[in-house]
Amino acid sequence: MANTTSSTHRPIDPRSKWAELSQAERSAAYDNNAAVKNSPALIAERNETSARLRGTLKSHLDLPYGERRNNKIDLYPAAKPDAPCLVFVHGGYWQRNSRELFAMLVEGVAAHGWSVAIPGYSLAPEVSFTDIVAEIPRSLDWLAAHGASYGVAGPVILSGWSAGAHLVAMALSHPRVHAGLALSGVYDLAPIRDTGLNAALKLTDAEIPMLSPLRLPVTQKRLDIAYGSSELPALVCDSIDFHEKRAAAGAPGKLITVEGADHFTILEALRRPDGVLVEAARRLLD
Repeated sequence: MANTTSSTHRPIDPRSKWAELSQAERSAAYDNNAAVKNSPALIAERNETSARLRGTLKSHLDLPYGERRNNKIDLYPAAKPDAPCLVFVHGGYWQRNSRELFAMLVEGVAAHGWSVAIPGYSLAPEVSFTDIVAEIPRSLDWLAAHGASYGVAGPVILSGWSAGAHLVAMALSHPRVHAGLALSGVYDLAPIRDTGLNAALKLTDAEIPMLSPLRLPVTQKRLDIAYGSSELPALVCDSIDFHEKRAAAGAPGKLITVEGADHFTILEALRRPDGVLVEAARRLLD
């Protein structure tokens, strides 16, 4: 079930007393794996299903869009070249996971005649945070130039989960993107620098304001922002705050609460053909 009403429950944000928290408490505020007790099983099932589907679905895999090792994109074309395309950006706090592990999401929108594209990107600490953010627009440039030759030429809905949702917000203005759907994202990087995640990310003073969607001018393009009702409060509050910032600037988009979902099970709503986030993606074409 999804809630798109204005009566959104805002949990107590641990960042409201951030200065009083220890390093361990700050890290715990963003530790999704620890917060979801069965996360190892959920991740294993996701990875196993993706490995199976990636080998059986009609696809063009490992297409290079840039010069770095992870600058590759997987395309899953629909029967019609002009079908809508979901471009999905994976998560992992900008330092884990890869595009191959999310092929299980293809079936959701593919059941409605869509194409899917899943770009990979470089991970910290191999490259800087600035470099990571720049790679998603580069993959969209490649899709604009070459997608049609692989049967992917329709309007693009850019979606992403967790760190991928942040990257969606940063790339929303790309001319190839019709609209966006961001799931379970982090939109202010300043607190991240105070957690153990920053050991790999190495965020700089300049990167915080330049790469935090909550600190940047609003992109006037439709963006639906979704989160699970059972997610960590810091992520819930970021989603609510980002939606409110955009709404105040007159930017279109819904705030979607996926009731009962945690940081990992929210992907089911984009994975199932009847999932509420599949429906949300389809409505972004209206």
